[in-house]
Amino acid sequence: MTVPIVKPSGEDEDELARMGYKQELKRELSLLQNFGVSFSIISVITGIPSLFLYGLNTGGPAVMVWGWIVVACATMVVGFAMAEVCSAHPTSGGPYYWAAMLSDPENAPLASWITGWFNLLGQVAVTTGISFGCANFLSTVCTFGTDFTPSPKTTIGLYAAVLVSQGLVNTFGVHLLKYLNNISVWWHAVGTTSLVIAILARASTHQSADFVFRTFIDGTGLNGSEGWGTRASHAYVCVIGMLMAQYTLTGFDASAHMTEETQNAAMAGPIGIITAIGVSAVLGWFLILGLLFSIQDLEATIGSATGQPVAQIFLDAVGEKRAIVLMVIVIGAMYFCGTFSITSNSRMMFAFARDGGIPGHAFFRKVDSRTGTPVRTVWLACTLSFLLGIPSLGSSVAFAAATSIATIGLYISYGIPIALRVIYRQRFKRGPFHLGPFSVPIAIGAVAWIACIAIVFILPQANPVDSQTLNYAIVAVGIVIVYSVGFWLVSARKWFVGPVKQISAEEMGESKRVERV
Repeated sequence: MTVPIVKPSGEDEDELARMGYKQELKRELSLLQNFGVSFSIISVITGIPSLFLYGLNTGGPAVMVWGWIVVACATMVVGFAMAEVCSAHPTSGGPYYWAAMLSDPENAPLASWITGWFNLLGQVAVTTGISFGCANFLSTVCTFGTDFTPSPKTTIGLYAAVLVSQGLVNTFGVHLLKYLNNISVWWHAVGTTSLVIAILARASTHQSADFVFRTFIDGTGLNGSEGWGTRASHAYVCVIGMLMAQYTLTGFDASAHMTEETQNAAMAGPIGIITAIGVSAVLGWFLILGLLFSIQDLEATIGSATGQPVAQIFLDAVGEKRAIVLMVIVIGAMYFCGTFSITSNSRMMFAFARDGGIPGHAFFRKVDSRTGTPVRTVWLACTLSFLLGIPSLGSSVAFAAATSIATIGLYISYGIPIALRVIYRQRFKRGPFHLGPFSVPIAIGAVAWIACIAIVFILPQANPVDSQTLNYAIVAVGIVIVYSVGFWLVSARKWFVGPVKQISAEEMGESKRVERV
């Protein structure tokens, strides 16, 4: 790896023009702010509390603790492979643009098309998981000291309100986003650390190390079922139990999607990806340990009347008044996370629309002239995320399914360009950030891990499997596969050519000659 050198924005614009695009978005983000977007979207204080009940029931403390380490190491491998490709192609299109550039010319449009739709699915599902989790925790904190009992309809209403407010921030507060980004980084880092110290210091008792590091729980059975039932199935529970960790350590492609707004993008984007994963991995393990050691009564925590084990841990450890403060820290982190998830989504959708990849692309590719922001795709992201959250009204496991969709969709979109980078390695031209002789082995390891989790997270997560407990991740993924492949065969193959160059080589040369005069 080379040491980053800050380049003037003109060089970034020249690099973007080399890839065929005009500088339409405002290039104002620094390396720290690029890192901050991915760090805020990974948001361990969002992902871990949101799926903490799932983690306790699906493997328990042992799988949560050791599974986190396994997933963090594997995710870092994926991150390094992505960072190398991002350095070579720093554009807001991210994975779908990379797929086109790394494939052979004949298959490039198809590779770009499939990758783009999986990335779009994952982006939407990530926002759904984040903002729906925020709505759930808002509902929960409203029960503290009151007789209020949240219903699914109440939560959906709060969810809609959260999405609308986050859309408004991305529409009218775009000039504040870089400052909110800085606040979000400190909120996550200091807030998570303070929260863990508070519950550990105030808890009247602590769980043993044996409980935290060795206790296995199979609570996947519903309606009186004993879960998957056999000792041989413990391995199955351990594998699907890693969803909490893998869902949390997701969304770091945001650094790639923000490269057209980042200075020295070819280095800042890759470093943003790697550092966001690394810092989140350490902070997340610290948070998991703090929460597990602070559990006062395991059964009461799992069956909490609040519906959220993390909220019950807060109540038991620090009391109701202080618990409200800790809940505000979590909810604030979730809100920041969702806000920047919509920011990232809108940039990906804008780039895909710019290249004609989504219905209504002529409408959605427009950038607001006043703010330099793709406002229309901001609201497209909000709308699609709301629609994906609606099944939660009728399914007890819908939230876990949404997180599976996010994980599968995003990681498949990460895996396709990485695999193409290995298959067509002679086509790959390195950027300033590269892995040297480790490049191909790391890429192969990343693809192998992605193939594994893409299968694991469509498997049933609860027993017995029925209409209420079906992991509908396979339905959503299936729809994307049928739509993208079917539409490609019927129509898109005739007109979708992959990334469209706004600037031809001749125009680029002419503009440079004019600038020299």
